[in-house]
Amino acid sequence: MKNVTVLPVLILASWPVASAVEPVAYEMPRTEVISVTDTGADRRYDLYVKLPEGYGETGDARYPVIYTTDAVWHMDLLSGTTEYLLPDAILVGISWQKDIDRTLAFEEEGEWVHASRYRDYTTVKLEDPARQAIYQTGQAPDHLSFIRNDVIPLVEATYRTKPVEGAYLGYSLGAAFGAYILLAEPDTFHHYILGAPALGERSFEFLKTLEAETAPQHASIDANVFIAIGDQEREQRMAVTRDLVSLLDRRRGTGLSLEELVIIKDSDHGTAVPETFTRSIKWLSDHVGGE
Repeated sequence: MKNVTVLPVLILASWPVASAVEPVAYEMPRTEVISVTDTGADRRYDLYVKLPEGYGETGDARYPVIYTTDAVWHMDLLSGTTEYLLPDAILVGISWQKDIDRTLAFEEEGEWVHASRYRDYTTVKLEDPARQAIYQTGQAPDHLSFIRNDVIPLVEATYRTKPVEGAYLGYSLGAAFGAYILLAEPDTFHHYILGAPALGERSFEFLKTLEAETAPQHASIDANVFIAIGDQEREQRMAVTRDLVSLLDRRRGTGLSLEELVIIKDSDHGTAVPETFTRSIKWLSDHVGGE
């Protein structure tokens, strides 16, 4: 009996133990991180940049750039999607504020990591003064100035870009911010991808007023727009998204190209994300390309 019991012990003792290997972090190929300061507000952000394969071997070739917000959540999915559907593009993910005040009393533990998105991507203030003091919403104009004055010039000075083919991809609050960019400063990007815009009644009313005010200034809007939403999205958000499409549809005659609203079947706000990325990048690939 002893021989029988000793044999498995000897086998186990000689088997490699995986836990003894020190794990290392995985790094996405062809990526780099650039720190950038919002010169208007003295806030620090990171840009997560992914370059096309062979970028360093292609001489003077230039590439379209896809900018995305909520970079920590989006870059891996965007990377995988473009690798197959639009490989000749530079990806630039804009991080949340890195040096945000962690002592603010956010509602969820650790929320400070992404709390700046509530401030940077929104156009209206919260009606509750106490919550407004913490989240400081409604600063989308300042964040747009940061993108126009600091982010895009840095990217264009550092990489071989095709500025006329710049694209923006935002989801949820990022899409609401993208709708604001489109109406406030439409020449910031040439292509706009807006997934399930997180717009409420007050923020949509803001956009309606903005559209009316800027219409004379932006009599011509040279932009291509893709909007998608899951068919199981909350009723109010679905209704406001349709209202946004109708609002933008008024500008078709000014040069704006608006795709029919894409409805992602069997999907809610979260589960619509992967197909939104896939379908929108396929759409984008029909409009842009490398040299």
